[in-house]
Amino acid sequence: MQPKDLTSPTGSTNPGLTLGAGAAVGAPLVLGVIGFKAAGIAVGSVAASMMSSAATASGGGVLAGSAVALFQSIGAAGLAGSTSAALTAAGGLVGALFL
Repeated sequence: MQPKDLTSPTGSTNPGLTLGAGAAVGAPLVLGVIGFKAAGIAVGSVAASMMSSAATASGGGVLAGSAVALFQSIGAAGLAGSTSAALTAAGGLVGALFL
């Protein structure tokens, strides 16, 4: 069985790789725009609203492992190299299988 060609019919790179790499780079940027900053959650931002809702729903605090906690972690420190690699690899796999 021949390995699947990772180029499109036009010879360009697998669009899934581009999608995965874009997610790895774009996620921290988008989270920063909505208020998940390195110094903390920006006052009056979408992130602040999310944090308020999460804290109210859980009885006063943001739960460890919640979406808000994860987004703040990414906003503060960025994605780990292994996470970036995993997103890019997953995009490549999706592209190879479905695109």
